[in-house]
Amino acid sequence: MMYQPIVECVPNFSEGRDMKVIKQITDEIESVEGVRLLDVDPGKATNRTVVTFVGHPDVVIEAAYRAIKKAGEVIDMSKHKGEHPRMGATDVCPLIPIANISMEETAAYAHKLGQRVGNELNIPIYMYESAATQPERRNLANIRAGEYEGFATKIKDAKWKPDYGAAVMNTHAGVTAIGARDFLIAYNINLNTTSERRANSVAFDVREVGRVKTNEKGKKVLDENGQPIRIPGVCKSVKAIGWYIEEYGVAQISMNLTNINDTPLHIAFDECCKSATARGMRVTGSELVGLVPKSVLVDAGKYFLEKQRRSVGISERELIHIAVRTLGLDELAPFDPDKKVIEYLLEDKSARPLAYKTLTEFADSTASETPVPGGGSASAYVGVLGVALGTMVANLSSHKKGWDDKITYFSEWAEKGQAIKDKLLRLVDADTQAYNKIIEAIRMPKATDVEKQLRKEALNAATKGAIEAPMEVMRVSLSSMELIKAMATHGNPNSVSDAGVGAICVRTAIEGAGLNVKINCVGFEDQAYVANAKQQVADMLDQAKVMEQEILAIVEKLME
Repeated sequence: MMYQPIVECVPNFSEGRDMKVIKQITDEIESVEGVRLLDVDPGKATNRTVVTFVGHPDVVIEAAYRAIKKAGEVIDMSKHKGEHPRMGATDVCPLIPIANISMEETAAYAHKLGQRVGNELNIPIYMYESAATQPERRNLANIRAGEYEGFATKIKDAKWKPDYGAAVMNTHAGVTAIGARDFLIAYNINLNTTSERRANSVAFDVREVGRVKTNEKGKKVLDENGQPIRIPGVCKSVKAIGWYIEEYGVAQISMNLTNINDTPLHIAFDECCKSATARGMRVTGSELVGLVPKSVLVDAGKYFLEKQRRSVGISERELIHIAVRTLGLDELAPFDPDKKVIEYLLEDKSARPLAYKTLTEFADSTASETPVPGGGSASAYVGVLGVALGTMVANLSSHKKGWDDKITYFSEWAEKGQAIKDKLLRLVDADTQAYNKIIEAIRMPKATDVEKQLRKEALNAATKGAIEAPMEVMRVSLSSMELIKAMATHGNPNSVSDAGVGAICVRTAIEGAGLNVKINCVGFEDQAYVANAKQQVADMLDQAKVMEQEILAIVEKLME
């Protein structure tokens, strides 16, 4: 079971003054089920609105299409004026990979959107950044040069033939650039000074373009072409400037991290700390402007734990807590990950009701008169407890006095354990979901032959799902035996009994899930499928029994 891919879309519309027009566009976005509108930021001077929404890429590009269509109807570019460079009613529409999707896959979605807009709306489309079809089109500024007024001529040049749509200027909607780019993080770092000049000195140290080189007299040093020579900063893909914030009474380094693969958040923070310290100042905290992907804070948490020579195999919530405390993200205002992390904002807890119950609620729900949750969910959760115990031993072992040379070994095992634990937690609800699909299929109408056939097909698919769910519990649980055995063999001997209990729990999970597979196979007409499923169950049960015996033998020997 995999998490759904998530992309962010940040279209810029050439209207920032008429909120009625803007709302017509955002209404189109919100009309698409599964899309979450996160922000609408209009600017009067620029006469431009930046909109942010997220979701599965399929629904995001549908919402983007509807918004581009509506913008082309309600914004007349022939009458548009504003301070910001622009060329279309929807000036630019980037897609940004947030989670469980690559840049290449995101670019493919951008092309799918571009092709549909160009073909169906007669708006010339240029693909940019990671979706660019030509090197000179990667940079948005190159495409936008000449702006709306210049495109009537520019579009006739063969060099500037649109990627999608006809090479004919759409005088009403203009031209649109659609692309795929990395996530941009707006990030401010707080200093214990009120001096904007000193904050700027730190900004110049860290930003990619650095500072202009000067001689002993403070004059600019020029190259052979008479251009100033620059001393680059230490952080690639970082833009930064210093300023004083009267509201807080502190100076800040205001940064845009334009490629978090080049410079992650935690590296930018550390480099500012180094520069500030060297200049007699101190970083007191920081501030995230807008939202961030979960990986940004998880990676930061791991980075700071590794610097402390501690295991990184803890839960993602704990990792984020470490990141928030170390970065001082709550210095100026409370920092709530549920409101600042994109994945948490999108999380639908109703889709995983069992995973979010307390232990008491889970037990009471299981003991009730309803058929779910049942043995499948209970088996998955017993597996969770088993691998959690193995992971605990790994983390405890990483902190054992005198074992500093083994920290990486135990940390890596703990990370693997956390991943297996999270998979099993998601599977706790899978059994109930599978059961519900069977009930839905049983309740389908069967008055006609067509209805009977549709009902039969749905019931077969649901039954296979009910077989596969506990089968996956068996596979994932079995994969944790290697971790538990390693911890019984090499882990902290004071915790070896915990490894033994973990093995017993995992074996129980596998046995229980196996029973669920077998009961769901009863009466299923696809006998070849049933035979294969039962063979897989038998094989996994044999492996689990052997592994459990080996682990318990190690445990018993160490406890003699």
